[in-house]
Amino acid sequence: MSLNPRRRFSQGLAVAATIASLLSLPAAPSVAQGVYPDKPIRLLVGYNPGGGMDGFARLLAPRLSSVLGQPVVVENRSGAAGMIAAETVASAPADGYTLLLGESGLLITSIMVPRAGFDPLKSLAPVAGVFVAPLMVVANPTFPASDPRSLVAYLKANPGKATFGTPGVGTLHQLGFELLKAEIGAFVVHIPYRGASLVIPDVINGQVDLGVISAGAGIAQVQSGRLKGLAMMSRAKLPGTESIGAMADAMPGFEVAPQVSLLAPAATPAPVIARLGDAVRQVLQDPEVARTAERQGGIPGYLAAPQLADQMRREHANWSRVIKTQKISAQ
Repeated sequence: MSLNPRRRFSQGLAVAATIASLLSLPAAPSVAQGVYPDKPIRLLVGYNPGGGMDGFARLLAPRLSSVLGQPVVVENRSGAAGMIAAETVASAPADGYTLLLGESGLLITSIMVPRAGFDPLKSLAPVAGVFVAPLMVVANPTFPASDPRSLVAYLKANPGKATFGTPGVGTLHQLGFELLKAEIGAFVVHIPYRGASLVIPDVINGQVDLGVISAGAGIAQVQSGRLKGLAMMSRAKLPGTESIGAMADAMPGFEVAPQVSLLAPAATPAPVIARLGDAVRQVLQDPEVARTAERQGGIPGYLAAPQLADQMRREHANWSRVIKTQKISAQ
């Protein structure tokens, strides 16, 4: 039975309209097609070449390239304690091609020096925790204390007598020790320096009693006997610091260690975050990465995006409280 010509014509129009509507739909993003990434990725670092964060970035980048199949290019954007790089990434397209290797100090800087329109918890998307960089409290070998418990006892018994040096005001080194002071009710004078390399000689010479430094920066001097390792600020330990007690031995629950993390612009699609996070996880399974990171002062510390987000929120709240109660100012 043949169709009515008018009906055949109307059906043809309907088919043509359907095809036209399908052709007019916007192309699906590449992540939906499973092809991310399909071009080079920029990895920004907020510090100069040759420093600790730059070293971590250059350890991570080529290995991410191997996993992702695209070049990952490290780009240094130093200034404002990492904020310039962070703001650059936050304002970039949320497509997974501009990333930040940041650390806990970014949260502190954003509290102490608020910048209009930038909040790391809202402007950046957590991708993965990558490394942990343990901190260590050191002293001249003649200092009376020798471990976490005797250090706490000495500081409580001698208010205002001791001094502690750090790489600068507002660093995690300072805030970690300020947290210690607040929790034990001790008064210790802060001596800020411009970098850990200036702290170490003054502790060795006895010009400042204590130094809070990255463990990687002080291992050689501790092993040589020029410095005394009093306490690790976290349970995480680098090879060579195993004999140094954790501050948590004297103060249960005490844990301060910079977290090095991969971050992306807010609103980066979930499939991109997942792809990048899985790439980081694969990279950190390589034993050579762990060995190299340890030589640079870090320990692989993978965190998935949800766990990293939780940690960032906790750190932000904790450091906000310490800055307020200890009246710490950027000036």
